Amino acid sequence: MSASPSLSSLSHIVTTLRSAGCVFAEDEARLLLSAARTPADLAAMVDRRVHGLPLEHVLGWADFCGLRIAVDPGVFVPRPRTQFLVGQAIALARPGAVVVDLCCGTGAMGVALAATVDGVALHAVDIDPVAVRCARRNLATAGGHVHEGDLYAPLPATLRGRVDLLIASAPYVPTEAIGLLPPEARVHEPRVALDGGTDGLDVVRRVIADAPRWLAPDGHLLVETSERQAARTAAAVARAGLAPRVAACEDLDATAVIGARRG
Repeated sequence: MSASPSLSSLSHIVTTLRSAGCVFAEDEARLLLSAARTPADLAAMVDRRVHGLPLEHVLGWADFCGLRIAVDPGVFVPRPRTQFLVGQAIALARPGAVVVDLCCGTGAMGVALAATVDGVALHAVDIDPVAVRCARRNLATAGGHVHEGDLYAPLPATLRGRVDLLIASAPYVPTEAIGLLPPEARVHEPRVALDGGTDGLDVVRRVIADAPRWLAPDGHLLVETSERQAARTAAAVARAGLAPRVAACEDLDATAVIGARRG
């Protein structure tokens, strides 16, 4: 099945996917055709996609920063917009940096950093045990450590005051907006990875409030947020005693708030 598909096969799958509402039906069809081992395997994969399973869950992987990241069923799928946060972190990183990835999901951000910056000491945390298992697979070759628990709680106390880069793609969807998300997200991804509370910033504020205790002198906190939440997020960073700035990428519809610890 990995051989080049016939046009009729491709055309049929594209039509099927498009009828199910898949916007990038042709790209998805080619990926499914290349991944399927047998015709029966292909039929099952197309059926799962038509019934709303995220493409990355069907394939078992996502393309993130040019890397193939394993994505297990029920785990939050890394979003293309999050690549912008990674780029901002890479620009601040130095070889051997101590990096902590909170709410890590698959561990995609940490993997991308470790693939780009030499010798990083990487720690990742997630509260979801399914995500933790997935992240451990992805970070195995990067030599990273994945901890299960609530934000900073499971991190080794020896990291306090030593973290150079603290990155977080925490849930920031307001609770009342969860029902407006595409079925791919609200049905097939864990709510704990989506729901940010009343204004979407409950978890983000907790990440920010404790960040100064963990950051090294001249360390940086990088938090993903939305454009409409950026001002409130930056204000929370300032209240925590960090110097905030907002970075954005229109092409990726991505917004990040960066807080710098000085001295």
